[in-house]
Amino acid sequence: MSGRIVARTFAAAALVGLFAVGAAGTAQAASAPPGGGAVEDLIELPDGFQPEGIAIGKGPTGYVGSLADGDVYVFDLRTGAEITTFEGTGTPSVGLKLDQRGRLFISGGPTGAARVVDTATGDLLKTLQLTTGPAFINDVVLTRDGAWFTNSFAAELYLVPLGPAGELPDASDIVTLPLTGDWVQQPGFNANGIAETPDHQALLVIQSSTATLFRVDPETGEATAVDLGGAALTAGDGLLVVGRTLYVVQNQLNTVAVVQLAPDGTSGTLVDQLTNPDFRVPTTIARFGNSLFLPNARFGTPPTPDTEYEVVRVDR
Repeated sequence: MSGRIVARTFAAAALVGLFAVGAAGTAQAASAPPGGGAVEDLIELPDGFQPEGIAIGKGPTGYVGSLADGDVYVFDLRTGAEITTFEGTGTPSVGLKLDQRGRLFISGGPTGAARVVDTATGDLLKTLQLTTGPAFINDVVLTRDGAWFTNSFAAELYLVPLGPAGELPDASDIVTLPLTGDWVQQPGFNANGIAETPDHQALLVIQSSTATLFRVDPETGEATAVDLGGAALTAGDGLLVVGRTLYVVQNQLNTVAVVQLAPDGTSGTLVDQLTNPDFRVPTTIARFGNSLFLPNARFGTPPTPDTEYEVVRVDR
């Protein structure tokens, strides 16, 4: 591991069979700090960690969740050094999003639940059961209405509404939004990454099994395939919207598709594809200034306590 940043190492239990197709992540944007500053190109995570989702906050501080036990690894983007690790619940942490109050919203995968963690203390603030049906709660996006979650195993989204001052709701307040319109549920992983349209009026959801990007009306659930001029987003995973630019992680292809969107998200044009020799099945994406950071999930590589994982930086 010469030349790489060595973080703490620990053994993690492997999850069986849930992630062969790929799981979602999140995309959390952050602005560069005053005065700028260098960031690391390759940040090593603990061996055996099994990363999936990533979020970036102030500091500059990165957060990566573990599929193995739900731990959240917190690190400095500039040095790659560990800041702390929030202990998980023994269940997966999948997609992550960080709000302005320093709370981390975490997708709970097969638990059908979402968790909210205080990043100042690492304390679990709340667990919200989104569904008791078939579930892989995959990704999350924060909007003015609250936190929206995808479920890869059911044709529905979940809204966790937040109060005027950001109050977390009771379970009875959670909204289940069935996906209709052009959406046709397929075997395997379906709804994966989620983001907002540039005009903040609708949601964007990638359906991994069909390589199709959908625009979803958050009031009705009507899903309309986004016109990409025939481009397919094969192995689509985490999404990130910056202005009118959409970044789509194509995990098994080790590629990030760059799409220029119409403001309402009804159409877009594939304008670039980003790759990096250090990509090893990245899943999700977060922005810090002019850099993009992606955790390597290494799906297809049998996880062991000694399996190496890292976060890769690319220019946007």
